[in-house]
Amino acid sequence: MEGLTKIVTSILFFFLFTSPSTAEIKSINIRSDNRPMILFQNFGFTHAGNITVAISAVSVTSSLSQPDPTRLGFFLLSEDSLLQLLLELEQNPNLCVLSSKFISLLFTLRDLSPPPQSSYSKTYPVTYPGEYSLFFANCYPQSVVTMHVHTELFNSDDGVTKDYLSVGLTQLPSLYFVFSLIYVWFLALWISLCFKNTRPVKRIHLLMTALLVTKTLSLICATVDNHEVKVTGTHNGWNVLFNSFQFMNVLISFVVIVLIGAGWPYLKPVLLEKEKKVLKIVIPLQILANVASIVIGETGPYVEYWFTWNQVFLLVDFIACCAVIFPIVWSIRSFRKSDVKSGRNVTVFRMFGFMVICYLLFTRFGVFVMKTIADYKQMWVCYAAEELGSLVLYLVVFYMFRPVLVEDEYSLVVVADDKGVYEEAPDMAKG
Repeated sequence: MEGLTKIVTSILFFFLFTSPSTAEIKSINIRSDNRPMILFQNFGFTHAGNITVAISAVSVTSSLSQPDPTRLGFFLLSEDSLLQLLLELEQNPNLCVLSSKFISLLFTLRDLSPPPQSSYSKTYPVTYPGEYSLFFANCYPQSVVTMHVHTELFNSDDGVTKDYLSVGLTQLPSLYFVFSLIYVWFLALWISLCFKNTRPVKRIHLLMTALLVTKTLSLICATVDNHEVKVTGTHNGWNVLFNSFQFMNVLISFVVIVLIGAGWPYLKPVLLEKEKKVLKIVIPLQILANVASIVIGETGPYVEYWFTWNQVFLLVDFIACCAVIFPIVWSIRSFRKSDVKSGRNVTVFRMFGFMVICYLLFTRFGVFVMKTIADYKQMWVCYAAEELGSLVLYLVVFYMFRPVLVEDEYSLVVVADDKGVYEEAPDMAKG
């Protein structure tokens, strides 16, 4: 019964946290692994799909009797057959998943060549379109498996050209290219505006410029990276550049949100102690979240602690998202307690807070729900929606806090820190 629970839980987690992948050519080492199920890749096939699986240096050890090789092997599971398989396993807890009629068995370890090679390699056609997952099953709980696995999943609609992107993600290079052009135009417009209004340009505008630069570069790298994977099945180093710029962009974006929310440098020349504490919390959390995100993206569920990294990412990212809201709330409270007419500032910060909350909810929960329920053929729409959400936030925030001259740039706004110290601060510079 415990083995059944592990299998069912594994399958549910696989389909909950994974989406059709770029399916780049992978070479994976499995060492002393006793998991009942290992997911290697999830891929959307057309009517002309192919899957190549090659394993070598296979060894199976057990503390009990010699394992039956027919109870260890690779299989494909379609998303349409998931519920039927789970019901079958629930009705028959002792059933080996390799014996199920709802899977497509590729081969078992009985098909291996004799030692010392202990290898097997074959290409299988996938003629029925759908979303499939490549699994390895170990129906012998007391055994551990060591092997080298090489996989290639691709579509070849014309019979010649290989497309290593899932059928729902093959549009990603074009999608990221379009958004990169939009951000290049956005960046040029922003730099032009800063040069035309040099006097009101503040340090926050330099950070906002860096935010646009890293976002633009990350999209350019994403375009080339996905194109390389689509054509060759390998990243050719572009994933390193993408991860680097994406890391910087996410980190700068959270810093900018905290600083603007705190009113720096519009409303006060220095941050209050509690706002500094928020930055000290948000920055390490986002560094950890970005590291977890890179591990998740660069490996896969075949890594034993992959789901743990998913949980770490969700937890720390959620805490960081909650933390960035506090400076905005504190700023609005300071306006209400002020003796000056700061109604405009309250309106601006309310709108800013509303936009940030909507953005965080949409990109963290909305997009996740979309990826869960979307058809595998339309998965690119989820990525488009995520990028569109980011673009809308950028446009609104950059317009609200653009460098412009006003007649009365400075006014007395009472801002108190935790120790009751009050200081004079400039009013919101906004046209």
